[in-house]
Amino acid sequence: HQGPEVCGTDICSGLPLDPLPPNRGRDTSVPHAPIRTPNLTAEEERLALRNALRYFPPSHHETLAPEFAQELRQYGHIYMYRFCPTLRMRAYPIDQYPCRTRQAASLMLMIMNNLDPAVAQFPQELVTYGGNGQVFSNWAQFLLVMHYLSQMTEEQTLVMYSGHPMGLFPSLPSSPRAIITNGMVIPNYSSREQYEKMFALGVSMYGQMTAGSYCYIGPQGIVHGTMLTVLNAGRRYLGSGDLRGRVFVTSGLGGMSGAQAKAAVIAGCVGVIAEVDEAPLRKRHDQGWLMEVTSSMEHCIKRISLILTPTTELLYYDIQQFSCIDYFVSCREAKNSKTALSLGYHGNVVDLWERLALEYERTGELLVDLGSDQTSLHNPYNGGYYPVQLSFRQANQLMSTDSNRFCGMVQESLRRHIKAINKLSDAGMFFWDYGNAFLLEAKRAGADVDKFDIFLSLESNINLDLAVTDDIAAAVLEEIGASVSDRIRQQYNDNIRWIREAGKHKMVVGSQARILYSDQKGRVCIALAINKAIAEGRVSAPVVISRDHHDVSGTDSPFRETSNVYDGSAFCADMAVQNFVGDAFRGATWVSLHNGGGVGWGEVINGGFGLLLDGSAEAAKRANIMLNWDVSNGVARRCWSGNSNAYETIQRTMEEHRLLRVTMPFPVQDDQVLDRALQG
Repeated sequence: HQGPEVCGTDICSGLPLDPLPPNRGRDTSVPHAPIRTPNLTAEEERLALRNALRYFPPSHHETLAPEFAQELRQYGHIYMYRFCPTLRMRAYPIDQYPCRTRQAASLMLMIMNNLDPAVAQFPQELVTYGGNGQVFSNWAQFLLVMHYLSQMTEEQTLVMYSGHPMGLFPSLPSSPRAIITNGMVIPNYSSREQYEKMFALGVSMYGQMTAGSYCYIGPQGIVHGTMLTVLNAGRRYLGSGDLRGRVFVTSGLGGMSGAQAKAAVIAGCVGVIAEVDEAPLRKRHDQGWLMEVTSSMEHCIKRISLILTPTTELLYYDIQQFSCIDYFVSCREAKNSKTALSLGYHGNVVDLWERLALEYERTGELLVDLGSDQTSLHNPYNGGYYPVQLSFRQANQLMSTDSNRFCGMVQESLRRHIKAINKLSDAGMFFWDYGNAFLLEAKRAGADVDKFDIFLSLESNINLDLAVTDDIAAAVLEEIGASVSDRIRQQYNDNIRWIREAGKHKMVVGSQARILYSDQKGRVCIALAINKAIAEGRVSAPVVISRDHHDVSGTDSPFRETSNVYDGSAFCADMAVQNFVGDAFRGATWVSLHNGGGVGWGEVINGGFGLLLDGSAEAAKRANIMLNWDVSNGVARRCWSGNSNAYETIQRTMEEHRLLRVTMPFPVQDDQVLDRALQG
């Protein structure tokens, strides 16, 4: 491990100006974000350049202006590659950050983890996941933030405006150490076109759900939720949570979607995941998240067919793109033992769906039981979705040279995508939208999507440290689960199964962390138990807990998290904003509020938090009051909207917490009352 003096020299001293660091350009050894097409006017280009130069004294403008102008015109954004640190970007132990408070050090650790090349999708463009989920807008912002955090005391708060550090402002020790907002624009200007322009100008940023709040932990961050979704899809559509021998087809192996292969294996099924970009496919295979890979459609179909039709054949083939020979176990053994498998197909998922539909038409054999999609369709026209008519390279070129034609091809591809899925769905395959705006964008493209579900398994989640905290969490859930009602017993059993087995699957990418779903009582008790373990020395260092924004309270998203709110308030964002504010004054270490997320800019408002557990009584107090609010807020909103489960839950919670008082709804019991009143 490198010591704190290295961190202090390289990344905590502010902007390196005397002398300027050499301009090394882009690192060809890492993947890079697609070229953006903001379509700026000449005057807007001048403004973007002026905005970028204001980070630096005028004496450097003559040097920096030409290269920033080149970046803007060549890549569609000014990333300031010259200032990308040479220090290896990763999460260092918390005591190696030169800070005055451990709360600031925890933020620095999380930021560097989000930019670790093993974690980040496009590290040099500061994109963590989702194709455009930014941690910062440029490298000057990163360096200034790290400098501010190294100087911060517990009587200051760092204020972040869409990646830009506005500065350190006086506050209270009980205040958050950072307040983060991303993409907060006036509603009438929250369009994709306006976003591209604002991002190019350097005045706004798309933080996805956990990139801009520094809480992303790699694909593990969604693998628990994906596993639960696949299991619950089996229960709902196939009548069983036993998915051994079942085939699940989907797409995406990049950031969050990279969880699908591991989730399929943990759920016990055969997962076939298509990915058009070789880089993430190779990355997931090298990291052990993907068991097998092929670029041959024939091999892919044959592999699925052999799983469904027992044979003693041993299958070998050479995948030239990966310079390796993949050995396949006996398919009879895989079928008889119902061995779980993850197979990555290097190609376009539309081709795969169309071939599966053709196989059904030819043979009458349905090769797939479950289907979904996790392409980044919140960003369909800038690298989130690749049309089937073009190769990966051709698509990247066309989206930057003829964006209108590219958009038309994306929409045509989506219509073909849905048409193939419809054929298989009519034959008995069950497909759902994971909440990535797939069905939303397909419908906008003119496809027939009315028969499909938007289906998510959302409870809540917290990021943990590892072995000891895994045991602590499991013990807490087992104790609570022994006395829960039958209605939520399955949820507890699934979560206990997950945390007991998680360590076996080697899912850590970047910092040592764990994803775990839990309800309100579970998450509070787990946090308090971990804090106690830190105080007693059973856990040797502080632990940061956070949650993804797609939680019961954190997100107002009418096409995903609040799609089942039927009182007309699905498009209202009071809940997410209240959650952000409420977490802030109840003890969160940092809070964030974002426009956009998994379904895209202008489609959702979501918020999140980070909370440092250091073993102190103060940390326990904060965890107790903040985490209870963090759930009750959303349950109360859903209760008021007419959700019967939320009604029961908030009633029970009020009985357990005497200071909680929620306005309860009186449902209309006789709809004829409405009819008579309106007819009169």
